[in-house]
Amino acid sequence: MARELGLLAPDRVVGIHVTEVLSASATQETADMSDPREAASVEAGQRYDYQLSGCMWVQSQRPQTLAFALTDSPVGQLAWIAERFKDWTDSSDAPEDAVDRDALLTNVMLYWLTGTAASSSRIYREGAESWGQDERMGVVPTGMAVLPRNIAVPVRRLAEQTENIVHWSELPRGGHFPGLEAPADLAADLRAFFSAL
Repeated sequence: MARELGLLAPDRVVGIHVTEVLSASATQETADMSDPREAASVEAGQRYDYQLSGCMWVQSQRPQTLAFALTDSPVGQLAWIAERFKDWTDSSDAPEDAVDRDALLTNVMLYWLTGTAASSSRIYREGAESWGQDERMGVVPTGMAVLPRNIAVPVRRLAEQTENIVHWSELPRGGHFPGLEAPADLAADLRAFFSAL
């Protein structure tokens, strides 16, 4: 969403800080495989495509079916969300390797008590076809924090083709949920980026 704000109202946005730009992920065709960072980006993309993208496809193709299941079963909802945390975080064996168990349960309970797990999958239905396709140049100063176990690992030279990258950092740990996995590292990176603007 930050990137979209920067594209829609660049005169009103001082800067944006993101942890992924899908179009900046390397593929077999765009990567310099001799560069370990680019090879890691390709590996992350392949892992997502072949092991982790099933949930995105279900939500983009059959969101209503999933909505009924998640709304009807608290155990099903817990399993669905815990699996995302296991697969998309910097965990080794269980989600709580990366995210505190109470934080994970709080997250699940917020979805359950507000009934929003089902509606949150609409973004996949409404936006799946355009993700990673926007090639418009971002003019707003952009900070990127790269997380080693994110589902998409950007490559700087690719990000610079569509974004105005002024800050690039590679955090020591974290995945798709950096605010829960590595909050101190993320906060320090945000401070570093915005204090320089």
